[in-house]
Amino acid sequence: MKKFFCSCGQPLYYENDRCLACGQEVGYCSACATMATLTEIHPGVYRCGNAACGTDLVKCANWTEYNVCNRCIALHADGTLANRYCDCCRYNYTIPDLKVPGNWTKWYRLEVAKRRLFYDLDLLKLPHGRAADGYHPSLSFDFKADVIPAQDMWHAMGREERVYTGHASGHITINIREADEVERERLRVDMGESHRTLIGHFRHEIAHYYWEMLVKGRCEGAFVVVFGDHRQGSYADAMDAYYQNGPPPDWSQSFVSAYASMHPWEDWAETFSYYVAMVSALDTANHFELMPGAPYDNDDLMSMITLYQRLGIALNEMSRTMGLLDMSPGVPVWPVVRKMEFIHSVLATAR
Repeated sequence: MKKFFCSCGQPLYYENDRCLACGQEVGYCSACATMATLTEIHPGVYRCGNAACGTDLVKCANWTEYNVCNRCIALHADGTLANRYCDCCRYNYTIPDLKVPGNWTKWYRLEVAKRRLFYDLDLLKLPHGRAADGYHPSLSFDFKADVIPAQDMWHAMGREERVYTGHASGHITINIREADEVERERLRVDMGESHRTLIGHFRHEIAHYYWEMLVKGRCEGAFVVVFGDHRQGSYADAMDAYYQNGPPPDWSQSFVSAYASMHPWEDWAETFSYYVAMVSALDTANHFELMPGAPYDNDDLMSMITLYQRLGIALNEMSRTMGLLDMSPGVPVWPVVRKMEFIHSVLATAR
């Protein structure tokens, strides 16, 4: 993540919509891709405070109507607007029922994580879009909750009443209970996971999107050599076997996580998520001068991994000093590095 500053000199976070020092409105300008102060020049029209930009902007509709966004959209030269929603919110297909208490907060947290995901995708220069933009598969998001029966609360919920976080042909669904911090921590402990975060869910599910876009029908043979044959046996059988029997005892010798051992598709998604987390961490370390010159966009993957391990050891110690979970719990053993090399090559080609 880059460093951002208000015109008064106060540092800004990527999530800010107002400077806490001077009170000026701030937002993310899509024209210059930075956080900037916003000066209202006409009702509902703002000018980017970045001196090198100065673009006329309007706020995303999810900012003006629901206050869950902080991104602005550039006006055309004739003052018209191509879309009421920013380049993150326009992918939403379903949002939570805001009449339910607590759902606004969950939706806000999901949008914060999703905007971080799109920062990662832009950092990696990866293609993404809707069918109308000429992309296949078409990217979209559902944020839904389980359907709780109004009566007979005691009975078990059927499959049709549950929302499963997952991906299907570009359509990403996330159960909004993942935005409940207590529930997410309970699930993390129950499933024996080192991390369970909203940004992690987004990185994992977007990996399935890129498998369909960049691997399916293009380089599946090379994928099988590295990750295993996804065509042997059914995915449903692999999932049932994993949840009944758990991962193999020696999973850490070949996989980045226990869940990655379930099926080659999940191995790709978990390794992809780890790779993107590494790139994002090195980008932040570079901009915040923790590790200047960290080559997050370097062709030399091993240099990136080596630097990430050094950074991870330091930050893990810092986390332990504060009594927190390790920031970087994964250890990229050689089979995982081979998988990361494949992902690195596929993404480099896609830029």
